[in-house]
Amino acid sequence: MTASGVSVRFDDVFKAFDDTVVLAGVSLTVDPGEIFALLGPSGSGKTTMLRLLAGFEQLDRGRLLIADEAVEHLPPARRGVGMLFQSYALFPHLSVAENVAFGLKVRGGGQGETEARVAEMLELVRLSGFEQRRIAELSGGQQQRVALARALAPRPRVLLLDEPLSNLDPALREETRADLRRTVKQTGITTVLVTHEQEEAFELGERIGLLNEGGLEQVGGPAALYRDPASRFVATFVGRCSVLPGVVLERHDDSELTVRLESQPEAEPWRCRGSGELGVGDRVDVCARPEALELATDGGSGLVGRIEAERFTGSNSFYTVRLATRSDEAESRSPAGLAVEVAMPGTAAGRSGTCAVRQLAGEPPPSAFAAAGTESEP
Repeated sequence: MTASGVSVRFDDVFKAFDDTVVLAGVSLTVDPGEIFALLGPSGSGKTTMLRLLAGFEQLDRGRLLIADEAVEHLPPARRGVGMLFQSYALFPHLSVAENVAFGLKVRGGGQGETEARVAEMLELVRLSGFEQRRIAELSGGQQQRVALARALAPRPRVLLLDEPLSNLDPALREETRADLRRTVKQTGITTVLVTHEQEEAFELGERIGLLNEGGLEQVGGPAALYRDPASRFVATFVGRCSVLPGVVLERHDDSELTVRLESQPEAEPWRCRGSGELGVGDRVDVCARPEALELATDGGSGLVGRIEAERFTGSNSFYTVRLATRSDEAESRSPAGLAVEVAMPGTAAGRSGTCAVRQLAGEPPPSAFAAAGTESEP
């Protein structure tokens, strides 16, 4: 059942549609047997990368390699690629078994071999006994599994998944994600997944490539993208964070900084992580995760503000705190002040009024990035 995975490589790939550049020199290697997620906003180029690999689009410059073999000039049928489309593209007039067998019959397999392979694939996706069902008789999750079985049946070298769970109800997605990952890992096939949903990329992808405006912002595991974002875009796209402008007061080593927050310069400076290019006097944007902050309503040090909204999620309460500006009184609610989001345990629900926001001991410090369009302080 387990296949031998192959590598996939994008080598300085360019693609434009008319005057719009969609991919601007993207280079990326997917390891054999890896599930790799391409994540990014709409228009970032992720679906174009998938279509180039499948052969549905032709690149303008660069190379595409599967198992170290250049495939950019090969037609789709000769690339050894299977694809699960966003719409599933199942044939409603055919049974489940006939849908799964479709690609095998196109390639000229014998009937006995085809029937055995269909049975194997339906067992893999846990749909044995559904052979004669019509597509309209299946749930959304079952249709997705039929489409996956059909994509895997011809034994492709690479599996491409285009927003594979977008058609499912939210309640089904979590269960279906787990099934999809289990099935793909069981086959051992190299898989490239396209999604715009962070949760889907984090659960399915062993590594993630985050695309923005036709370029790769960062490639790494889910934890690396969340905890060590390479840019302000990565920090704000992956997860939630509050962006606070500041100025570097001290540099302690290659990555640790002391930053004075400009919204309340009299407050205690924050400890942050920053790149090697940042130095004393540089203006920065500090990206703080909600769970790395705490708020106190009984006084104490921190950024002074007022709680203006609460969102209860069951396990946590998320508080939006409007920070006082330099000219505000401590009790004021300043529309011009920065908003900071703080996560607290669910039992803390119901807090209100004036508070102090500060860094939570034991949590990784927030990341600091050079502020765009500013110059260093003297």
